[in-house]
Amino acid sequence: MSDPESADRRPLGALPRRRRQDSIGEQIKDLIIEQGLRPGERLPGESALMARFGASKGSIREALSALRSEGIIRTRTGPGGGVFLSEIGTGRAIAHLSNYFLFRTPSVTDIYDVRCELEPELAASVAGRLSEVDFARLERTMRLYDAPPATAEEEYQQRMAELDFHSVLAELCPNPVLGLFCGFLQTLLREMAVCRRIYDAPHPELRDTALHYQIHLMRALRASDAEAARTVMAEHMIAARDYMVRMEASIAGRFLRADGGRG
Repeated sequence: MSDPESADRRPLGALPRRRRQDSIGEQIKDLIIEQGLRPGERLPGESALMARFGASKGSIREALSALRSEGIIRTRTGPGGGVFLSEIGTGRAIAHLSNYFLFRTPSVTDIYDVRCELEPELAASVAGRLSEVDFARLERTMRLYDAPPATAEEEYQQRMAELDFHSVLAELCPNPVLGLFCGFLQTLLREMAVCRRIYDAPHPELRDTALHYQIHLMRALRASDAEAARTVMAEHMIAARDYMVRMEASIAGRFLRADGGRG
């Protein structure tokens, strides 16, 4: 039997030794690509898959079960039923990535080191590609924090709306890999306990800073100026990183003082 702990020690990116049903699952994915099948289309039936891959019914069913767990297929019963392809949405993909960090919690510095590299490229990538509908989405998000908040709850919602602005940019990114990973980093910021503590505290200057950079970014995007968009976003990310890292250290210091310095 394989040792689960030894599997965890595999180098990042190393693949485990595949079982028969895993191999069949990969072959079914190849079949989907080769035949250009799209979400909503039907997969060949069990008998056809058994004949194609020279596999038993049990192996085919296990492979299909694994693909169903991954969200790639769904089964419909009754007249016109069968196995159909399902599209994996961004939310589900990001949820799987988030699970990876359940026991490997990154620091704010870790996240912002990557955001400082990726978000300027994200901003540059959408310059010259946005429609009026896209600009309207971004402007609607900005209007959620264009006035000082009346309550602490409203201020927290404004922090989330500021992240939503970046999430919209990620959705509009023409590079699906860049868009997915930028969206994922924003999800991590929403979910991390230390970030929630930072966002819970009153910091009126955050709203002003975010609006300053985002207004300048929108001007660059309206002008289809990729280099200006990259520069504005780089400055925005550096300012946000410095603030968030400082606040993370402050929160850690408060916990240490409350704990009497015990490690």
